[in-house]
Amino acid sequence: MSLPQGHPSVNYGKTGVLLVNLGTPAAPTAAAIRPYLKQFLSDNRVIETPALIWQPILRGIILNIRPQKSAKAYKKIWREESNESPLRYFTRQQAEALAQRLDGDCNVYWAMRYGAPSIDSQLEAMRANGCDRIFVIALYPQYSATTSASVYDEVFRCLMRMRWQPAIRTAPPWHDHPAYIAALAKSLKEKLKSIAWQPDKIIASYHGLPQAYFDKGDPYHCHCYKTTRLLREHLAYTEEQMITTFQSRFGPTKWLEPYTDKTVIAMAEQGTKRLLVITPGFISDCVETLEEISIELAHTFTTHGGEACATVACLNDSTIGIDLLEDLCRRELGGWI
Repeated sequence: MSLPQGHPSVNYGKTGVLLVNLGTPAAPTAAAIRPYLKQFLSDNRVIETPALIWQPILRGIILNIRPQKSAKAYKKIWREESNESPLRYFTRQQAEALAQRLDGDCNVYWAMRYGAPSIDSQLEAMRANGCDRIFVIALYPQYSATTSASVYDEVFRCLMRMRWQPAIRTAPPWHDHPAYIAALAKSLKEKLKSIAWQPDKIIASYHGLPQAYFDKGDPYHCHCYKTTRLLREHLAYTEEQMITTFQSRFGPTKWLEPYTDKTVIAMAEQGTKRLLVITPGFISDCVETLEEISIELAHTFTTHGGEACATVACLNDSTIGIDLLEDLCRRELGGWI
């Protein structure tokens, strides 16, 4: 539409997609990890302990100890060629590939919930570019208040500061989306073809969650178990062949069980020799999949009697991964594109 003579230039009428992942430090150093952890662990969706109790613990103990340990883990998996974490690299690649798939129908941006680029900066850039309809995808298939809700909280906090707000749609959980299950199944089959042995057991390992959050009504536990069940049915596996576990515990409280590390130790000691691990809760490879699982968990398995342990790569920027993101977008953008 043409504007009246003398009207200032205005960008409007575009549709945007914003992919949001968890976050990453800017460098594999304690100095870079400290502010990232501070932001992450100060989110009351992540840590529900009252700030008067939690902040002295965080600032006095955790931020003086944890960054050094995390830095060692990040250094093992850091992408030196582009000087960034795998999570940042793959999220950017996903956005670029998705933009090509949508072929001009949408402007595709990406952000991190913690760290850079921030949700705030990307929403401002999208609005300035004329995106007055924005679809936000929190890149977590299984919904949790600690992840998906935290992303959408931040999106709406940012909107509160905007004079001219865009219309917003958010992605529903996609833990049981047929395209997601099919993509996981295909990635697992491709991994099996690439190794010279057949696994005795397959573990589907998901990021952990405090048991108390589940008791309060968080659906994450149920979403994880449904993903595994659907994947198992798709591949015609039994419950004995593929099980669900939870990794990445933090602190002394009880988390969702069974724990991945303890399960793997028990399997090895009871005679399991070949183990395959898939991490369906992660859309992009990151420190939890590449260091905690592919390096540390594999070492734990072999030191307790196992012989071989392999990890299925996340969907990342693979063709099947981008197929999934395109499917999610086209399903949820009805009426906009």
